[in-house]
Amino acid sequence: MSEVYAARRDRIRERHNAGGSAAALITRPANVRYLAGAAPRGAVLLLGRTEDLLVCSGPPGDRPEDGRPDGTLLIRPLSDPGGDPAVAAADLATGQGADSLAVEEHHLTVARHRAIRSVAPRLRLADLGGAVEQQRVVKDEEEIAFLRIAAEIADQALGELLESILVGRTERHLALELERRLVDHGADGPALPTSVATGPNSGRRGHLPTDRRVEEGDFLSVCLGASYRGYRCEIGRTFVIGTAPADWQIELYDLVFAAQRAGREALAPGAAYRDVDRAARQSLDSAGYGEALPPLTGHGVGLEIEEEPQLAPAAMGKLDACVPVTVEPGVHLPGRGGVRIDDTLVVRPEADGGPELLTITTKELLAL
Repeated sequence: MSEVYAARRDRIRERHNAGGSAAALITRPANVRYLAGAAPRGAVLLLGRTEDLLVCSGPPGDRPEDGRPDGTLLIRPLSDPGGDPAVAAADLATGQGADSLAVEEHHLTVARHRAIRSVAPRLRLADLGGAVEQQRVVKDEEEIAFLRIAAEIADQALGELLESILVGRTERHLALELERRLVDHGADGPALPTSVATGPNSGRRGHLPTDRRVEEGDFLSVCLGASYRGYRCEIGRTFVIGTAPADWQIELYDLVFAAQRAGREALAPGAAYRDVDRAARQSLDSAGYGEALPPLTGHGVGLEIEEEPQLAPAAMGKLDACVPVTVEPGVHLPGRGGVRIDDTLVVRPEADGGPELLTITTKELLAL
């Protein structure tokens, strides 16, 4: 992997050099990990004029979720554990003879910006913008392999839960059990806060688990994700508890299922983000559920659970091959219930079989 990380850094170096900056400071943790192989807590990456340095508050730990630093990268622990690695990196850039430094202004705090100014007043600061985030959008096959394993773990955890007795258990208990199962099956941890919503709570978008107990006839809406080697995927499913679904539950589920399938089928290299969103949104909007729809029907995943691109009505841009995204339309009816179906897929050309579905738990409306 060392040559992969080095190639990634070289591409960013070309960008900031072309913009007139001799060095670049990467502070966003996911971007540090993408370029360095690891992101110990608080670490920053200096793409220096003469050498690249991973600057840390202390020696990198052994937490698997932090990753392993690229073996060719120099690691510089701070002598003062209370110091700021970003400020130290700016000082090191000056020591390498850099007169300009590209920074991630969207991540750099005002306080940090001032501290860098005070330690390196002659260093001209420029904005690197979202260069690293843009480079992260298209994944290589090893990144996709990590996402595939994360999806397998999430599927396994969810499948085991569905085989257990659910009636009478609380949302909170079920969420904690899911997260434990993720770790038991090899995940770094949950990729996002696990949502378990039952009955009327399933009518709330973004519901966090409560002590409400599962009852017969409830919709059970679950959204969870696994992180593996730092790469995050998600899955969402909706079921009915203990009895045959009511007519209104079947109707609502069938509408969301059809919308989610349309969104999945629209995924292809060259497809506009907004067209994928429209495909998933159209039938639900026509059925009168436009006001109950989320602002976007999908998004990219990777080292963060929400990355570019966004599949939204006003989103600009087109999909590339090897871009992992979610397709997750849902309808939430406050006080009554709701349905969410969420998959993680990888955009592939039709010649390669079309979009690759990573999360494979059944989307049949089961009565558990």
